[in-house]
Formats: sequence, C-alpha cells, structure tokens
Amino acid sequence: MLISSRTRKNLLRTISQSKQKLADFRFYDLASQTLNRCTSRRSFELQHNLAYGLKARQRLDLYRARQPRLSRPLLVFVHGGSWAHGNKADYVFLAESFTREGFDVAIINYHLAPQHVFPSYIDDLVLALNYLHQQQAQFQISTENLVLMGHSAGSFNVMSALYHPQSYDLACRGGIKAVVGVAGPYHFDYKGDQYAEPAFDIHVPYQEVMPYYFVESNQIRHILLLAAADNLVGDYNTFDMHRRLTEVGNHSEIFTIPRTGHISIIATVSSWFSRYFKTKQVILEQLNQIFPPHSD
Repeated sequence: MLISSRTRKNLLRTISQSKQKLADFRFYDLASQTLNRCTSRRSFELQHNLAYGLKARQRLDLYRARQPRLSRPLLVFVHGGSWAHGNKADYVFLAESFTREGFDVAIINYHLAPQHVFPSYIDDLVLALNYLHQQQAQFQISTENLVLMGHSAGSFNVMSALYHPQSYDLACRGGIKAVVGVAGPYHFDYKGDQYAEPAFDIHVPYQEVMPYYFVESNQIRHILLLAAADNLVGDYNTFDMHRRLTEVGNHSEIFTIPRTGHISIIATVSSWFSRYFKTKQVILEQLNQIFPPHSD
C-alpha cells in the first residue's frame, strides 16, 4: 500500500503531537480530570476562553456565581506546574468550590517555560487583571473586592504581581483585599534547580527576582498555606515570606494543612474533599472576615 507524501506528513505530525502530549502528561492531569468530571456545574455560569491578550495562552475562564455574596468578591486563581505545565481547564473543581460560597472565580492561562521566562508570566497575570478590571461592567463582576490565589508556581506569580522589581501599572491594585498562597516558592535560588531553572534567566541573580525582596507595606491580608508533607517546595519559602511581610507591618498568617503534599493540597479545596481536609475551611474563615457570607 502506497502512502502519499501528504498522508505521510500528516501521520508524522500526528505522531509528533501525540509524543508531545505524552511528554507533557502528568499524573496530576489524570487526577484533576477525574475530579472535574465528578464536579457539579450548578453553582456557576461559565464564560469560556476569554481573550485577555492577543497570544494563544492569554486566555481565562470566568465562573460567575449563581448566588453571589453582596460584596461580589472575585477570586482570581493562578495554577502551578513549575511554570512549564498546567491549564485553566484543570481547575473546574476549584471554581465550583468557591462559586458555591458566593465568589466569582477567574482562572487564567499564562505563557509557559522554557519558551518564556520571568517576567513574561507575571506580565500575563497583570494583563489579565487589568482586562477583568476594564471589562467588569460587561461581565457583571467587580474588581473592588479581589482575592488573588495561586498554587505552587502560581503563588509566586501572584506575589510577584504585587512585589516586583519594577512596580506594575495594576489598575485594580486598590481592590486587592487578600492573597492566598498555597505551597508557594517565594525566596529561593533557581540556578541549578531542575524544575525552576528553565523558567528564569540564570544570569539574573535571584535576589533581583524573588518577591521576598520587594515587599511593600499595604492593607492586604496574606493567607499562606503549607502542605505538611511537601517534599518539593521548602517550607522556608513561606516562613521567610511571612517574616518579611510582617516586618513591614502587613497582615500575614501561616496555616499548615495536615495529610497533604505539594500537589494534593490544592485538590483538597474541592467540594468532594473539603469535608476531610481543612484547606477550604481555613481559607474561608479568613475570607469571611473580609466578605461576610449570606446571613440565614
């Protein structure tokens, strides 16, 4: 059987794409996909793949709570993945968990390493936040009561949007009421780190990059979560960041979540697991002090 050159080319392209997908696949992808399939869609209305910029990865999903709180808080979530992996579609479970509590939720994609290095993915986050601010009337949301939440590398991104060597023109900065950092790296040397090094310019010292070195005084509530069994990101990152935040008079608290690892901690905010782990409870207890829930 003869195969035309076009068919051969298409076959080779398909094989190449399949190999790339396999290389990019992580066990967490399977776990999150399974969790998402079991997640209810009743608590939100989804606006999918909104373009906050011109590039392919500059997209976000907006989940509007069907029963929002009176203050209409908006939680913006940034995924982890060593700055090289991850997708907004993996976190439907997180959006459901917080929209059922009355929060609107935006989950963003951003440019990934190694093709893109710091600060490109921070630029993306700031661009997304400014987009949400500019379009808030159209989307019937509000950026007056913002929560920035990140997991792992996403926590670094969130902190760096606020504490950066060159301050960003962030239109909604005054609306940021809380930051939730989950198992975040905030103060470490990426040179020689097999996971982090591809996401940074190794010729730039980490002291000129890490958010730890650029903390400024503000009224934001910082909620820092540690996974008790985290064997990927050292807990000194969180303790160092907490110390620096409090040194300038900022509000910061650390909460250690038992029986969680670096990756599993974010899954425990889902409605399926929140009864067994205190992750979501801890976050909500803090956020409820800022944005009171509906009274019965």
